[in-house]
Amino acid sequence: MNREAEGVYTTFAELVRLQHKARGFSFLPRQPMTSLLAGKHSSKLRGRGLNFEELRNYLPGDDIRTMDWKATLRTGKPHVRVYTEERDRPAFLVVDQRQSMFFGSRLKMKSVTAAELGAVAAWRVLDQGDRVGAVVFNDEAVTEVRPLRSRGNVMKILGEIVRLNHALDAGGAASTNPGMLNKVLEQVTRLAPHDGLVCVITDMAGADAETRRIATRLARQNDLIVGFVYDPLEQELPAEGRYVFSEHGRQLEVNVANRQVRERFRSAFDERLDRARQILLQRAVPLVPISAAEDPVMQVQRLLGQVRSARRR
Repeated sequence: MNREAEGVYTTFAELVRLQHKARGFSFLPRQPMTSLLAGKHSSKLRGRGLNFEELRNYLPGDDIRTMDWKATLRTGKPHVRVYTEERDRPAFLVVDQRQSMFFGSRLKMKSVTAAELGAVAAWRVLDQGDRVGAVVFNDEAVTEVRPLRSRGNVMKILGEIVRLNHALDAGGAASTNPGMLNKVLEQVTRLAPHDGLVCVITDMAGADAETRRIATRLARQNDLIVGFVYDPLEQELPAEGRYVFSEHGRQLEVNVANRQVRERFRSAFDERLDRARQILLQRAVPLVPISAAEDPVMQVQRLLGQVRSARRR
């Protein structure tokens, strides 16, 4: 397969260029009304925490919710507690590069879409002043990059994404490992013990009851967002024609004119999507569907924010 073919494999240069597109959305608590995270059915992001700075006399215009009633009763004068926002919140990007992601029918492979999502998220987190780390994995290996607030660390993350992305091969003999998803999420619970942002980018292959347990534990102490990457051909087959699907050197030709074949295909996708939603429902974790047939950056801007002019971030 031609590794230079557009959409089949990503490149380091392309992921670096995405720095200039990492705007128009935010992982911080205040979300525009158009954001998926602003909806009543989505979790409210914690964002950065607050540090106590000082106790001082009440001044006209102070928020009454900051009143320190104990100090007020003790001194006989109204006092308020002053806080400053913590300027640090570690973010962990979990990028799936398994064989199940090496599929695409139109614009890009799911693996490339996931790589670009990971890159644009890394650049955005860094731009917002937070530390960013990553866990990039395939069916056999897991690469961990500890969170740091530096451009060099983002470049390291991009390098690991590209390395595992280029290891994918439709004609290879590598076996799929659905259980790797849970293994990686379990590892992330140890890396992100509390008050971090965990952004998982995957097609949810292998998700099960154990995934629900791990995701619930992650979301209890952190902000968890899942980017669900899919290809339209997984969602619904065309009404006619014959398609050849390949995996590990094996090929299967499918006559999609058969209505039962199309219905079974659609049902399998709906079940996978429903299973993913059920896994995340308990903690109201946002599930962001991302199609491999559209520009991933524009989808993120549409779902997590709003597209703004080039002069605004």
